[in-house]
Amino acid sequence: MSTAPLTGRRALVTGGSRGIGAETVRRLTADGAAVAFTYSASAAEADKVVAEVTANGGKTVAIQADSGDPAQVVAAVEQAATELGGLDVLVNNAAVAHGALVDDFPAEQFDRLVAVNIGGMFWATRTAVKHLGEGSRIINIGSINADRIPTAGFSVYGMTKGAVASFTRGLARELGPRGITVNNVQPGPIDTDANPDNGGDFPEGLKKLMPLGRYGHVNDVAAIVSFLAGPESGFVTGANWNVDGGFTV
Repeated sequence: MSTAPLTGRRALVTGGSRGIGAETVRRLTADGAAVAFTYSASAAEADKVVAEVTANGGKTVAIQADSGDPAQVVAAVEQAATELGGLDVLVNNAAVAHGALVDDFPAEQFDRLVAVNIGGMFWATRTAVKHLGEGSRIINIGSINADRIPTAGFSVYGMTKGAVASFTRGLARELGPRGITVNNVQPGPIDTDANPDNGGDFPEGLKKLMPLGRYGHVNDVAAIVSFLAGPESGFVTGANWNVDGGFTV
């Protein structure tokens, strides 16, 4: 009888109640991990994820935390480590987006993007590393917009995701001697509630930029995260994994 590849692993996924985060929770638990995840305001969605995972025989814990608040992020990581009995995997998924031209970009939105997309990743990582040992994994969820921005209005969002890629490379250097790998998964257009593939001219335009000619699915991203969390990815670190249907070709 085969053993699930993540059996015995303990993971925290930030922003795990919807979209890519929720599918990542489902995939990691299906592959044998015990998973805690954070959510900001979607309590009902978080409860659905917990109920679904539990019904399928998995273990997960939902923790309310605003990823833009350093104190809440720190507390959430500590709670996850306590509830799971330690941590082996951190998936920095929580993020927000806002599109506007730079001369009209609202100051409060700028502060929010930086606080969540960069600050949330930093504080979660800073807190988690003391719980992570040899063979542990940090997986950041960036965006293909770090490398390519196909339309005006996403310079600030792209900037924050460029920071994710840079942080990944630097952290791989720092944590490699401790046997901890750090990688960055960069989704392209993925069909989610926030970015539906049937949203009119915008998604149709993006599809024309991709050799595969379609949006990706959340399970396309979750599958890569699960691989990077598992035993067969131990020699992969500091890498950007584009899950983008050829968007950057």
